[in-house]
Amino acid sequence: MTDSLEVLPFDQFNQELVNNVHPPDWVNPEPDGRYNLVAIGAGTAGLVTALGAAGLGAKVAMIERHLMGGDCLNFGCVPSKGLIRAGRAAASVRCASDFGIGASNEAVDFAAVMERMRKLRAQISHNDSAERCRRDGVDMFIGEATFEDSNTIRVGDKRLKFKNAVICTGARAKAPAIPGLEEAGYLTNETVFSLAELPKRMAVIGAGPIGSELAQAFARFGCQVTVLEMQSHILAREDADACEVVQESMVRDGIDLRFQATVAKITSGDDGKCVHFEQNGKEQSVTTDEILVAIGRAPNIDGLNLDRVGVETNQFGVVVDDFLRTTNPKIYAAGDICSRFKFTHAADYQARIVIRNTLFWFLPKARASRLVIPWCTYTDPELAHVGLTEATAAKAGIAVQTLTQPLADVDRAILDGEDEGFVRVHLKEGTDKIVGATIVASHAGDMISEICLAMTNNLGIKSIGGTIHPYPTQADAIRKLGDAFNRTRMSPKVRRLFERVFSFGR
Repeated sequence: MTDSLEVLPFDQFNQELVNNVHPPDWVNPEPDGRYNLVAIGAGTAGLVTALGAAGLGAKVAMIERHLMGGDCLNFGCVPSKGLIRAGRAAASVRCASDFGIGASNEAVDFAAVMERMRKLRAQISHNDSAERCRRDGVDMFIGEATFEDSNTIRVGDKRLKFKNAVICTGARAKAPAIPGLEEAGYLTNETVFSLAELPKRMAVIGAGPIGSELAQAFARFGCQVTVLEMQSHILAREDADACEVVQESMVRDGIDLRFQATVAKITSGDDGKCVHFEQNGKEQSVTTDEILVAIGRAPNIDGLNLDRVGVETNQFGVVVDDFLRTTNPKIYAAGDICSRFKFTHAADYQARIVIRNTLFWFLPKARASRLVIPWCTYTDPELAHVGLTEATAAKAGIAVQTLTQPLADVDRAILDGEDEGFVRVHLKEGTDKIVGATIVASHAGDMISEICLAMTNNLGIKSIGGTIHPYPTQADAIRKLGDAFNRTRMSPKVRRLFERVFSFGR
């Protein structure tokens, strides 16, 4: 029997979630000899590794101490996008008059929003369930995993022998050492989705992806949101002009953005929680009902006994080489526990590398550095990126040619009322090879995939420009970049040559 878990509020949907991803009546199987592969952690990396390897015929076990599905299903991608979609619906109602449509009701039923999120999360949880793993040939163990030696992992009173193991334990929300924060109480992405009522006021510490996404969603529900960020703009690793487009949208939603702000302390009073911060050398404060901390992640390495098996760690997690192998050659790692790309899709493809490098040892090893990994922040508009920026290209000594297509010149974006933003590509100078791209658009996360496909398969921007796109679509902005590139090749000398050739045909 496993320990029973409650995910609050423990309604029918969260009960369904728990029954799938941490079933209270689960009985761990008896270990079945020596496993080809044991995955510790049943988030995306662990699930893809275990189910993928089992599907190939390998003998596989997986261990999870908390909720299967990991951060993505339970506290990340799935619930946050449920809220974000509801926030977009609310924003659409409010701007309906821009399209000549009268909106009769702008009220947000926050309880209904959260119930919808829980219902859909429970529905999706069947894909990550213990029963699904058992059905697909994975020996599923629920409990704490501890390495006993380089061949054995203990779970409760069970000992699992392995040829290879993979650490997929992910990361958790990290809280800063701010005086008074613990006493005042705060939310993270691991607790915010348990809110039963919409707070009237919320202070968000950190304007990375999580902070920016949730700040905008809550603002659209009617919450008064203040964002405190140490850097000069949101999403610090993105281009400043791309962030500016998103920031303008956030301000229109009523968000108070405070940049270059350092939080000094938190105090509590009759009027709520007071966040004291310094901005541009001046001491300021904001009073709020809830504080959402969104400043980063901490690796889940506790309890694994990694020292005993010679697995090196640092403040970021488990140290791996380009093959995702740890300092113990029998033990690999994948996902947030070892990667700077803390995304579900990155964990997925790193898991595929682990499968190849452990099970198909007779083939050339796959390298993590060869993955083309995009990311997207699901604000409105979305901000997606892949590869190099101008700044990172310059730092690496790579000369680039940059082309930008504003959405203001894309017919479908104009018709949709979504003409703020742009598509930008960076090309290796003198060629049409794409080395990076940034898209700011309402559907940037979908649009970036076309560029990722080109980069992965060594197709240049000319290939995209030569591909017919349906009209009118916002993705036509990407095709227009191919036309823009061709125009850059039309030097005065080439034009004069063409004029002479054409003159003979008159």
